[in-house]
Amino acid sequence: MTLQMEASIPREKSSLIIETARLVMRAPCKRDLDGIVELANNLKVAEMTATIPHPYTRKDAESWLDKVSSGRGHSMVLFAKGEKRVLVGVAGFGHRGEEHNPEIGYWIGEPHWRQGFATEASRALIDHAFSETEIDALSASCRIHNEASRRVIEKCGFQWVGTGLNQVKALGASVPVDRFVLSRRTWESLRAWGASALPTFTKAG
Repeated sequence: MTLQMEASIPREKSSLIIETARLVMRAPCKRDLDGIVELANNLKVAEMTATIPHPYTRKDAESWLDKVSSGRGHSMVLFAKGEKRVLVGVAGFGHRGEEHNPEIGYWIGEPHWRQGFATEASRALIDHAFSETEIDALSASCRIHNEASRRVIEKCGFQWVGTGLNQVKALGASVPVDRFVLSRRTWESLRAWGASALPTFTKAG
């Protein structure tokens, strides 16, 4: 999982739904908060993100929902398809701090690691960002020792551009990170992911 920014989704976009082969992605709402707390209240998750505190409480989740419901960018909860949809994590993109490009970020709950959900959600968000907005590039970052997140970022076509420091709320400290960028031009050349693999975008009733 990569370092999560406080990406947010405007109210007018709250009806957006993205579907992939295995996931349904939509804007978060109050009924999602208990599930988010259950997954996010895990140091293994929090220490790999920028903004998740530890311990993570219902109050933290409510504060996060307030922020993402009123800002710019996108933040979506991820549900695995099946007879009963299961919350697996959160993903989004938006500006973090003074970053020039919007940054893509995500976290996946530990019970759902190593199933490819982070890559699937990230590719869907990238396709949405470049198909539906006019942004020229996306940024991403991960802790230097986070090999799982690095693989996700590289599989999505991002190119390494250097290192830096990011504050990690759960640790109360800054940690070294690798930084990556994916340009629109590179994304267009990588559409060889295949039309059949591309996500669908719908609006809720």
